[in-house]
Amino acid sequence: MKLYWSVIRPIVVYGCETWALRESIIQKLSVFERKILRKIFGPTKEANGIWRIKTNELDELIKAQRLSWFGHTNRTPETSIVKRLHKWKPFTRRPAGSPKS
Repeated sequence: MKLYWSVIRPIVVYGCETWALRESIIQKLSVFERKILRKIFGPTKEANGIWRIKTNELDELIKAQRLSWFGHTNRTPETSIVKRLHKWKPFTRRPAGSPKS
């Protein structure tokens, strides 16, 4: 578990503060984490004979880091590039439909 917490997990969630967190990404990360935990601990069988799925904490970690990053960028001065990009609104809308090729 020390190897998982210190090496594997930080590599997997590197840069997650800026991800667009979609349900498909959360699902893929959950599957990956379950595979790793199953390799470390093996499958878990309850006393009544039913196999149990290991719980995931990766999505809560990502949400907490995104909230932390938001607080960090919110506290920066108004002249900061990160703050200006965060508050930037595009001038026009993209045209409807697929791009012309």
